[in-house]
This record gives sequence, C-alpha cells and structure tokens, in this order.
Amino acid sequence: MKNKKRFLLIVNPVSGRGTLRPKLWQILNIFSEASIATTVMFTQKRGDATEFAKSCQKDFDAVVCAGGDGTLNEVISGLMQNPHRHILGYIPVGTTNDLAKSLGLAKSPIQAARDIINGSPKSIDIGLFGDRYFNYIASFGAFTEASYNATQEAKNVLGHFAYILEGIMSVANIRPYNAKFTFNDTVVEGEFIFAAISNTTSVGGVLKLKDALVALNDGEFELLLVRRPNDIVQLNKIVGDIVSQKFEGDMVSLYHASEITVECDEDIDWTLDGECEHAGKSAHIKNVPSAIHLIMPNKD
Repeated sequence: MKNKKRFLLIVNPVSGRGTLRPKLWQILNIFSEASIATTVMFTQKRGDATEFAKSCQKDFDAVVCAGGDGTLNEVISGLMQNPHRHILGYIPVGTTNDLAKSLGLAKSPIQAARDIINGSPKSIDIGLFGDRYFNYIASFGAFTEASYNATQEAKNVLGHFAYILEGIMSVANIRPYNAKFTFNDTVVEGEFIFAAISNTTSVGGVLKLKDALVALNDGEFELLLVRRPNDIVQLNKIVGDIVSQKFEGDMVSLYHASEITVECDEDIDWTLDGECEHAGKSAHIKNVPSAIHLIMPNKD
C-alpha cells in the first residue's frame, strides 16, 4: 500500500447524456489493476468540479476529469488555483470535446483510462480571460452560438463551417460587432461577424485548423477574425477561404499572439469553452504558458 498511487476522479454524471455511467466500474477496475487507489467525486451542480480540483490534497498523484469541455474547464480552473498544481488526466465524455480532438485523445472512455495509465504528462497552455481561466477558446459572434447549438447531423450536411456560416447569415437578428483588437504592437479594427482566440485545432466541432498552424504549448493563441460580408460574393469568399484554410485575405485573417486586448462599441457576450461570459465592452486575454501538465497517450 505504501507505493500505491492515488487518483482523484472527478465525474460529471450527466456529460455525454450519461453515457459514462455503465463504463465507470470498468474504468475503476483499470486503475485498480494498475495499483492506483481512486477516490471518486461526482459533480451535482456548476462549480463543483472547480472546488474539488482546487481543494485536492498534495498526496494525490493526479486529478482525472471525466466529462465534457465544460467539466474540463472547471477542473483546470480549480487546478490553476491549487498550489500543488496536480498532473491532469482527461476522459472525454461530452458531445463536442474540442480539446480532446486537438490532443488526439481516445474517444472511448475505456481506452482513455488505459492511456492515462500508460501515458506521459505534456505541458499545455491555458488562457486567462480577465480573472477567469479557459482551456482552449474564447469567442464571440454569430458562429459561436450557432456552432454549439447545431446538431451534428446538420454540421455534416455541407461540411462544418460552410453550413454554419451560410445558416447564420440568413437569420435577420444576427449582426456584426464593431471591435478593435490590439496585440503585438498591432491594431486590427472593423466589423466582425466572428472572432476566436483559441489554442485548439477544433472549434465547436465545426471549424478545423491545420495541425501546422497550432501548437498547444508555444505560449501563443491563434486569433481568427471573420469580417462582415457586404454581399453574396464576399460571403462565398469567406466560406471558400475557411474551407481551404486561406487566412491571409481581406475577409478572414489569422494571427498569433500571447496577449490580446479587445474593445467594442457595445457589451458583448463571449463564449469560454462553450460557456457564456459577460465581458462588457472590453476584455483582456492572456496566455499562461505550459500551465497544466496533461497525461497524453504514448505514440508507441
């Protein structure tokens, strides 16, 4: 018992429509066979996962999160406030799991548990939006809400972002935001229908960035800006540029920055890892480099 490792397993029982429940005993058995003593804590309301991770004692070897993007956000927020900053394991169980896709984590909870046993910690950057942490994306605009509300079947019809963008442009109450982005001694101003400050290759399960464009521990975000189209020609160009990953044009631009200040003419609701954040007319976003060590599957 002296050499036995200890895991704190934080479980959101409703993630993925409760699909984890019948697999939980198998996961615990995998940990047990690896001589790991596991303490399980179930979340019952928003904020529970943050408190569990924040108060986790030093003698735990790792904190393991079983849930979706929102649960992972809470766990990482708690770890960032924990002086011991435990190693993190992640068993993706949600419906989107953007960060898991970017990291190449197993879709199967059982395989993900095995990968935690056999894997190795890898550092990843974390975002700080004002005083709130986020794992992989802070965004605003029409695409943000549409992407998280759309069904997977709908996303597959025309191919990811093309469907979402064409869909939202037909909705009368969707409008652009007049905003200014300041970063790297650069200022970008204009009317934007979508803006994302991200550290991921998968945004909302809809937009994909090439692996070559994203490094999860380089200390920088990817800033993607989509300007307001004035006509159908510009709209088609936006769709084409995004599908073909062309981010150097007048309508769609991609930048890299470690700190970004955003100023708007009106109050804007942001989405942090799929959760709403009321930020007012301005926001300051900072990259916290290599803040978390996440257990990744070994390639061999």
